[in-house]
This record gives sequence, C-alpha cells and structure tokens, in this order.
Amino acid sequence: MAPLLEARAEVLWRAHADAVNTALLARWLPATRWARLLKTDLWDEATGPGLYSLLAAHADAIAGIDFLPSVLEAAAVRRPGLLAVLADVRRLPFAAGAFDAVVSTSTLDHFDARDDILVAVRVLHRVLGRGGRLLLTLDNRANPAVALRNALPFSLLHRAGLVPYPVGAALGPRGLRRVLHEAGFEVLETTAVLHCPRVFAIASARRLQRRGSPAAAARFLARLQRWEVLARLPTRFLTGYFIGVHARKR
Repeated sequence: MAPLLEARAEVLWRAHADAVNTALLARWLPATRWARLLKTDLWDEATGPGLYSLLAAHADAIAGIDFLPSVLEAAAVRRPGLLAVLADVRRLPFAAGAFDAVVSTSTLDHFDARDDILVAVRVLHRVLGRGGRLLLTLDNRANPAVALRNALPFSLLHRAGLVPYPVGAALGPRGLRRVLHEAGFEVLETTAVLHCPRVFAIASARRLQRRGSPAAAARFLARLQRWEVLARLPTRFLTGYFIGVHARKR
C-alpha cells in the first residue's frame, strides 16, 4: 500500500468517496455528541480530508486503528487530535464498552472469508457500550459488478489496472444483516451507496487529475454525485457498490 499512499494517484476519486460517505454518515450521526468514537481504518484520513472533521463534530474523542504503519503515520500527521493505534480490527486492544460508536467504512471487506467478518463484528460489539451505534459500509455482493470482480483472479484484475490491491470476502444485504444479528446487533437501517460505474469513474478521475483543470474536476464530481439518486429506488442493491448499515448494540 505504501506506493499507493506516496503516489496519491486517486485524490479525485477519494474526494467523491469521502463525499458519499459523509452524506451517509450525516444522516445517522446524532444531534448530541458522543464521548468516544472508534474508526476502524485510517486510509481516508491518510490520503485526503477523510471523515475526521465530520466525526470530530459529533464526538469528544476519536480513536482510529489501522494495521499498516505507513497509513497510521500519515493519518496521525494530518490529524494531530486523532488517537492512532496500530491494530487488527479482529483483535482490538480496547476494553469492553470503551466506545459509544464505531464507524467502519469499507474495512471488513478486506478479509479472505466471511468468518473473519463475523469475528470482527463480534469484536466491535464487545468494545461498544450498551446501546452503542455501529455505522458500517461493506462491499455489496448483490451488485453484479462486485460479484464478478470477486469471482475473477486478482492477478488478472491487477494486470488490467482494475484493482490496485487484493479484494476480500463480500456480503449481500441479507447476509450482512444475518451476521450483525448473530453478533448481537439490531439493524436500524440498511441502504446502498456509491452507484456510479466505478471502473469508468476511477479511470476518468485519474485522467482529470493528471490533465484537467480544477473547474473540470468540480464538474466531474458533481456528475458522479448525481448517480446517488439511485439509492432511492427499489433496485439500489443491484447498483450500489457498498451496503450501508446503521445498527445498535442489543
């Protein structure tokens, strides 16, 4: 991941992903402040503005974990107020009930197996206090493009420039709800986000980042954002690349 971090080759695409996640989380974050919040990876904060400013407006203290030292260091430099901890989400070094909320954006879809997702969700349940909230996104296996990507060999996708790093197990909306229920969560809302054609959007973002003007980049981001209207349709789980879930610890 270090070369990707240093190259900053997807700044424009990350800006769109951050905007989509910000809009989703803004719906679920409370009017009152939480005391302690955990974010389960720091890639967003290491490569761009990320979600830190939004989360800091809703929590007194924010801890973030990552298992890559380079990502952890970059995020800590950019966000001095962040408690950055080197850790695996399946083995968190925090006490039971340490947090009021957990934000996990596309973290649990990097494991090889569904069982690892269940282990991680159970650990997140442990570190949440009674009634604690889990705001989570995960690769959406109900989307045919995601299902096809996961079925093809990584070496082939990587050589074609379609996938920069190995992908992991994914779940559909029903599978994710089952995992959350099994781990002890009550699912409050499920949706789908990031509806633009991802492969083409990322390729276009790279070209614009190299040769486009700031005005062209702004127009491009506005066009990508219009795809999110598909989240309102009954077909949202066929077009969204990520499932978004708001859950509460039972």
